[in-house]
Amino acid sequence: MRVAIFGTGGVGGYFGGRLALAGADVTFIARGAHLDAIRTSGLAVESPAGNFVISPARAESDPAPVGAVDFVLVGTKAWQVTEAGLAMRPMIGAQTIVIPLQNGVEATPQLTASLGADHVAPGLCRISSFVAGPGRIRHVGVTPEIAFNWIDGRSDSRLEALRCAFASAGVAASIPGDIEADLWAKLALISSMSGVGAVTRAPVGVQRSVPETRRLLDRAIHETAAVARARGVALAASLEDTTLRYIDTLPLMMVASMHRDIAEGRPSELEFQNGSVVRLGRGSGVPVPVHEFIYSSLLPLEQRARGQLQF
Repeated sequence: MRVAIFGTGGVGGYFGGRLALAGADVTFIARGAHLDAIRTSGLAVESPAGNFVISPARAESDPAPVGAVDFVLVGTKAWQVTEAGLAMRPMIGAQTIVIPLQNGVEATPQLTASLGADHVAPGLCRISSFVAGPGRIRHVGVTPEIAFNWIDGRSDSRLEALRCAFASAGVAASIPGDIEADLWAKLALISSMSGVGAVTRAPVGVQRSVPETRRLLDRAIHETAAVARARGVALAASLEDTTLRYIDTLPLMMVASMHRDIAEGRPSELEFQNGSVVRLGRGSGVPVPVHEFIYSSLLPLEQRARGQLQF
């Protein structure tokens, strides 16, 4: 099985590293000092489940030398997906399946526009991890899970083979019957936790323990679920309650990646988390005042990070 990891950040580095450790032929697409370190010293992963190093590790900045692969796992930030879809074309063969792992619900249509629907199977993951330094991935919380399937739910032996490869690598992997519902369920979680965290600068344990911010979390979850249902997504009736209960299980000091990026002055996934709920809510006639507040409050910081504003 040949796998390319397009975007070797906290997500791509961890899941690609696990596959490589289990014997899969993995190529990591990276850049800059991160790429140099992987080529020189391998990819080091620190995890509560056990540290490991992939060395030697195959790493490239240009997808062209890699050639066609069986799977491409897309680990870029959500705002980089369109560019990634164009850049990865040299790795797409007749049977290649591309699996986006971004937060949000817009990566699949973006990739489909450049690669075609026959090549893109939506995916999602659960993990708290980040690049701790060149060539180093740090997994700090949340039991890693990954899920993927075709949007119409059809069975595919290739996806089953990938699920088995992840299982052999010690990663919980599943092929849900309704991946779209799972994508929206994750958006309800991550957009609420990321947005409230970025506005308050508080880790998840504080967000859920202060009654006022807990109500914001709860209202934001309900808004995202309402948008999904208005768009015909079959979310579980208990989704809102189970999402808030799941937040109660997360590590006290956990900080979502969007929260971290905004706090550190970097471009973030604001447009594809809270911004997505706002846009799709307007298009569906669903009011989302909490997400409107979060998005409007954070937009100046996002524009400053992208060089569009100075202050």
